[in-house]
Amino acid sequence: MFACANRSSILMKPNVILIILDTMRRDRLSAYGHDRETSPAFDGLAGEGTRYTRAIAPAQWTIPAHGSLFTGLMPSDHHVTQSNSRLSANVPTLAERLQTAGYHTLSFCNNPLVGVVNHGLQRGFDEFYNYASAVPHRPGDARKPWLRREFSQRFRPTARKLGNLFAQSDTLFRLALNPTIVPIWTRYINFKGHTANSISDFIEYWDAYQAGGAEKPVFAFLNLMGAHTPYVPPQDALDHIAPELRRDKRAFEFVRRFNADAAAWESPPEPPLTDWQQQALLDFYDAEIFAQDQELARLFAHLKAAGAMENTTVIVAADHGESHGDHDLFGHGFGVHQELTHVPMVIAGERFGRGADNDQNISTRWLYQTILDLADAEQRADEAPFAAYSLASQTDEQPITSEAFAVNTFLNVLEHRNPSVIERMALREMRRCVVEGDYKLMLRGDQPVALYNIALDPAETRNLIKTEPARAAELQRAAGLVALDAEAGETAEQDEKVLEHLRVLGYID
Repeated sequence: MFACANRSSILMKPNVILIILDTMRRDRLSAYGHDRETSPAFDGLAGEGTRYTRAIAPAQWTIPAHGSLFTGLMPSDHHVTQSNSRLSANVPTLAERLQTAGYHTLSFCNNPLVGVVNHGLQRGFDEFYNYASAVPHRPGDARKPWLRREFSQRFRPTARKLGNLFAQSDTLFRLALNPTIVPIWTRYINFKGHTANSISDFIEYWDAYQAGGAEKPVFAFLNLMGAHTPYVPPQDALDHIAPELRRDKRAFEFVRRFNADAAAWESPPEPPLTDWQQQALLDFYDAEIFAQDQELARLFAHLKAAGAMENTTVIVAADHGESHGDHDLFGHGFGVHQELTHVPMVIAGERFGRGADNDQNISTRWLYQTILDLADAEQRADEAPFAAYSLASQTDEQPITSEAFAVNTFLNVLEHRNPSVIERMALREMRRCVVEGDYKLMLRGDQPVALYNIALDPAETRNLIKTEPARAAELQRAAGLVALDAEAGETAEQDEKVLEHLRVLGYID
């Protein structure tokens, strides 16, 4: 009797689908005011759920951002910040905890840094399907002809080892960036995975699982890489976004050369991109967003037609954004500017408002607590209550932080490509930011270097640190980025230390 009751309570838990749009800038989505219709499916889901207007990523690139999504911790706490980092066995992942809570856990992953690299973030998935490999792992592999099946099973471990070797070896990584071979490996090792295949496989798996009795609720994680470099959108998507480009041979040739120069994907552009070059890249980027969104439309339509949305919470968010020459940077290897950390996010489900906006500053790492709250997972004694951070509950306003550890593989590429830019832009130094209300403080190391009113200046063009040093000091203190003495009365002393930093930098007298 008890076993039946326990099984019934587990089945009453909602399915959770977490979709991460890799490398997705918030400002390029029509849901957030972009003048092009790039994201009708995302926009439609926002109309059925809650759109978060101030979602902030805890990190600027894939590995630490996913580390935070899967642990609820900041990068400086989970320590998965480089390609050769590994999550401690003492830190449980989201999937592991959902397994314990009675969930069937699945991943359909298109990013090799998540699906191939051995960093421990794949722990806890009953099935982890990976599309970013020379030998993709798909649910239908068992139905392949015998010879193809045998080849896949025998060569897949080797392909995985090679993927880790290239990701973790600076020499091999640099060799792979030779423009002659970049077009080869980006295509034949499926660097961006295969969005359409992953969506089709998920739909087929979902239907078969539900038809088979669905003994457990489902947690499904999907990572989609459509918006990542290189930019090779379908022609129909490009025609929809920028029909004038069809006759622009100069733009096509520039993007073709850019796509072959993989080192440029994460290097400060020197000389800076011209206006037409930046626009060409944004046009192709927008077209990639639209093409991916069409696949999301197919998924959402199927879930609705199957009646799956009635007991399913769908979360769509970006792990981080992308720089296209903004602030003299390209890619997502360095910095915590808005184009990298201010990300799109929508949640649709029973406990979330329909057609609502949440204008509170929130961190995407709180999706960890949110999903565990939805799953009614067991609370650990050494952690804060889920409700304190769950977006399914009313959370208190608090400072939100992001951390950008410089990516060693990118630094080593720059050592050979343009070493002077590393020192000139201080790229080795860690960047952090704290956002509270409308203000954002940016730090290089422990020193505050910029203050922005991101409500009035979302592009971060007007540094206010000279005119509002006291606010910068308060932001740094409030976020705990300055070590405070536990005794009352030390706050003023620590504020003075922050002000002294500003004096040393020449921002105040």
